[in-house]
Amino acid sequence: MTKHFRPHDESTMPAGSGGLPLVAIVGRPNVGKSTLFNRLARRKLAIVHDEPGVTRDRHYADTTAFGRDYTLVDTGGFDPDDEDPMKAGIAHHVKAAISEADAIIFVTDATTELTSADRAAVQLLRRSKKPVFFTANKADGPHKDVEAMDLYRLGVQQIYPVSALHGRGMGELEGDLVASLPTPEPRADASDDVTRVAIIGKPNAGKSSLMNRLLGEDRQLVDSRPGTTRDAIDAFVERNGKKYVFIDTAGIRRKAQVKKTESAVESLSVLHAIRAIERAEVVVVMCDAKEGVAEQDAKILGLAQDRNRAMIIALNKSDLLEKDEHAKAEETARDKLTFAPYAPLVHISAKTGRGVSELMKSIDQARAEYKKRVTTGELNRFFEQILEAKPPPTSGAKAPRLYFITQAEVAPPTFICMTNAPDALHFSYRRFVINQLRKRFGFESTPVRVFYKMKRRRTDVRDPSSTKRRDEK
Repeated sequence: MTKHFRPHDESTMPAGSGGLPLVAIVGRPNVGKSTLFNRLARRKLAIVHDEPGVTRDRHYADTTAFGRDYTLVDTGGFDPDDEDPMKAGIAHHVKAAISEADAIIFVTDATTELTSADRAAVQLLRRSKKPVFFTANKADGPHKDVEAMDLYRLGVQQIYPVSALHGRGMGELEGDLVASLPTPEPRADASDDVTRVAIIGKPNAGKSSLMNRLLGEDRQLVDSRPGTTRDAIDAFVERNGKKYVFIDTAGIRRKAQVKKTESAVESLSVLHAIRAIERAEVVVVMCDAKEGVAEQDAKILGLAQDRNRAMIIALNKSDLLEKDEHAKAEETARDKLTFAPYAPLVHISAKTGRGVSELMKSIDQARAEYKKRVTTGELNRFFEQILEAKPPPTSGAKAPRLYFITQAEVAPPTFICMTNAPDALHFSYRRFVINQLRKRFGFESTPVRVFYKMKRRRTDVRDPSSTKRRDEK
């Protein structure tokens, strides 16, 4: 049984990470988009340099302002040097932002005159139905605000003079931005009896071929040329009495492989792939076993790990390998993907169907591990054994003590550990705890998170003579 549907129905499926609204930053090179991105994301993520065009890859970050969460997207600058700015990618960049984003921040340079590229972009954005925040960056003081007013000549109703470097004017921009964002809604496909699986990877890794194999019919366009799939498409599948939603996505290429004329379409493809990960429970990363796992495969797997999804590495085209090459392919994959040793490797051939049944079993197991819950009693019996065998080392003058642990959430498994000194726990011991949790309880395929919180003694402040007592459960 198969059924295809488009995943981005705005009436039921809000954009962004986990249903969060999506905000895109657009503008020409060297106006400070990456600096603004870092400021809004509240951490240094994007490359910043005075040389135009330094942003090589698009960056995505979940961030928050005034109690509202949203996903921020930093895009490469469109080229203003072409004689016809509309042919220089401006229209494509802006239309991509209008199509995908819930709100758009358009950035200009307050210290320079508007270019033809800026004017063309403003005209397109003014005709859109999306909230647009016209921002004049590098307005480091009130004396620069006057220079930022050129945008008013183009019919813009409000301008935000800001200094992304120093933080000037950011409060007003963020306040108005989050006020314009739609309220997140529950995901339409979040049924507990349906496993949502995103298939991601580089172009030509065999993603669409795998979809065809799973569907049992050629419903996806398959081509030997990279980049055939441009959008994320969902397919509902029933197999052995179990229900799945498979999401095929466009291949994610390195920026160096993307031609200038393709950059806008590529940005849309990457956005769809990111959203597919965010809507899924299990992510299957397709790698070409014949070519070997490469750095770009590691980056793609990192996207799934950053979003705390269960992961499976599918080494496709294994039918092209000799028998003695399988072990070498696995060794190469593990060397490149050392940050996710818990992600299982499955050899498949989407073309012949070899290994697909094993992949389906791995998907079922990954989802079960992703939603696994361990009782508090079982956890603490295990924890006592760990502390007895290897207590946390002393850090400086502090001797960390761990009191008890409990599982707070599933999907992914998330634990809270109470301690007297969270900051004194060395990262190596934190890693040791996670490794021991995996050793005892499994959690194959899924990230595991452990948060350490301060255990505070409760005292009766109304009675100074009151004695210290244990926390009540």
